[in-house]
Amino acid sequence: MTSHSLFDTAAPESLGFVPARLQRIDAMLSDASNRRHLPGAVAMVVRRGKVVLQSSVGMQDANTGTAMSPDSLFRIYSMTKPIVSVAVMMLAEQGRVLLGDPIWKYLPEFTDVQVVSLVDGQPVKHRPRIAPTVQDLLRHTSGLTYEILGTEPVQQLYAQADLWSRKKTNREFSQVLSTLPLMFEPGTTFGYSRATDLLGSLIEAVTGQTLGAFLQQNILDPLGMADTVFHVEPAQQHRIAEPFAVCPDTGAPVELIDIRQPYPMESGGAGLVSTVGDYARFLQCLQNGGELQGHRILMPNTVRNMTTDHLGQMAQHFTQRSGYMLAQGVGFGLGFSVKLQDGLDPQPGSAGLYSWGGIGGTTFFVDPAKELFAILLTQAPNQRDIYRPRFRAMVYAALLD
Repeated sequence: MTSHSLFDTAAPESLGFVPARLQRIDAMLSDASNRRHLPGAVAMVVRRGKVVLQSSVGMQDANTGTAMSPDSLFRIYSMTKPIVSVAVMMLAEQGRVLLGDPIWKYLPEFTDVQVVSLVDGQPVKHRPRIAPTVQDLLRHTSGLTYEILGTEPVQQLYAQADLWSRKKTNREFSQVLSTLPLMFEPGTTFGYSRATDLLGSLIEAVTGQTLGAFLQQNILDPLGMADTVFHVEPAQQHRIAEPFAVCPDTGAPVELIDIRQPYPMESGGAGLVSTVGDYARFLQCLQNGGELQGHRILMPNTVRNMTTDHLGQMAQHFTQRSGYMLAQGVGFGLGFSVKLQDGLDPQPGSAGLYSWGGIGGTTFFVDPAKELFAILLTQAPNQRDIYRPRFRAMVYAALLD
């Protein structure tokens, strides 16, 4: 069974779409590829379990002239996070993990973690008022950060620790991270971070399996996600989508992670490779309330909990390089951003829409109220903020109801 065989196609008009407007998405992506602003892209829109748009345009690898294919393999980066968050919630359903537990209960190296505060303008390390919890990791309120988001003192420590290298095992990564101070008091601030990488370490500590083995056994195999992996074997490497060698906007070299060989660290926050068909199976499972073709990985209440806002009125950290990660009117659940209401958010969608994306250029959103989801995959990191919102806007611009 291929990942595409789950989905039948349907005439767009039968599911409330205006075909000519939906085809504008294909035209927009084709134009971007023809102008060499994107190397190529794959897009899919699914409503009520039926594909109303599947588009593969441009080059899978512009350097070799290989055309894009529906089965092209993409580095999905942070679209790994929802899959790993689901894995944690599976352990929570089994009673093996409690969301309110402190991280140190599962990863003892975090017992003496410190937080940095300013006292009379000087940074001072001290124990946090409340220990960061598993829930904090899932909703990015643990006090951790990302070195790629800025050059603040703690972020500089992250960069010096070489956390991006993937040369450490997941547990070695956890042990190094535990020696670095938190940037915020846990539970006080949304700060996008390496928290999901740490969740990968937690899963390994609880299960005794590698993260990859646990995902394979409990999510990827049951859902038929045959092409979702941490590294691509030689026989499949001809399917890898590649970026341009240099950015078309800046002229700077474009370097993405090497997915042709295994590394000791299987990054729970950014390590997976996938296809549009595989990720569609994952999203359809969530839209079904945690079940796909007789394989239930989560209960409906758990899916609803994950896709409900867990931030409330909590502050959000403004990063030097990305600004606010969450737009006004958008909160965060357990692995997903969540649209809180109609309006406020500049992007269209119903209240309850949940989504996320990857730094390499990928994105998805699921709109439960409209019974639809959509995926865009490309390998163009510097162009992602142009095409991701444009894609979403054009999906809704084609929908009649």
